[in-house]
Amino acid sequence: MLDALNLTPSTSALPGSAELQQLANGLAAWGLIGAMIALVLGAALWAIGSHTQNMHQSLAGRRAVLTSLVAALLIGAAPHLIDFFFKTGVAVR
Repeated sequence: MLDALNLTPSTSALPGSAELQQLANGLAAWGLIGAMIALVLGAALWAIGSHTQNMHQSLAGRRAVLTSLVAALLIGAAPHLIDFFFKTGVAVR
């Protein structure tokens, strides 16, 4: 029977794994830079909208700030979330 099947991820199992890890690190850095730019622009939009009493502009700024913060949280937590769900999946019997 197939009772002996298992899965053990390894970064050395395939050629190019180091480059793929570097690519993931670079994409995460770009994502964090993008989140930081969105945070600064959203905060400026929020401030200008509040100062000019433009509720639509203020709301758009708040939404941009919140979205950029959630994006940074998810980028930072991504390895741990993936690891958690992988380990949970492996534990299913």
